Amino acid sequence: MTAMILASGGALLLTACGSETSGEFTTEDGKNAEYTIDKDSGETSMTIKGEDGEATLRSGADVPVTLPDGFSLYPGSKVVTNTVVNQPDGQGTMITFEADASAEDVVKHYRDQAKAAGFDIQLEMNTNGTRMIGGEIKDKGSSLSVTATDNDGDKTTGQIIIGTKAG
Repeated sequence: MTAMILASGGALLLTACGSETSGEFTTEDGKNAEYTIDKDSGETSMTIKGEDGEATLRSGADVPVTLPDGFSLYPGSKVVTNTVVNQPDGQGTMITFEADASAEDVVKHYRDQAKAAGFDIQLEMNTNGTRMIGGEIKDKGSSLSVTATDNDGDKTTGQIIIGTKAG
């Protein structure tokens, strides 16, 4: 899962540079990959084919948000970008957002949802206006990370990453 999200970074950088809108490349571990970038929406799509099957990625502001059961976006938040990775062994979602609320309130929203969904919160941190939690459901292979930062009178910025195993 992490490798797919990292691989997307290269394609996203191509968008920023105004480079190719589609192409092929080989990953560090020898898998064949294809990407496309929609110049109008900025959405990036990627497919990596390997021995274990096919992994896909979609990333952009207009990619539909689908969170696991029991999770919802913080009320009134605006999605800045949504990245969805589907692999034979599971799915990952990484959403960057803005909210008209404190970082504390945003993290509490996700902490409450995570606990209700059975996540064991193993990390809680508060540093210089940034709050973070992290946890997992070991027997299901699910992981969660939420970060929110207060921005001196501006909207709070945040990110939620949830990974789930198939089956």
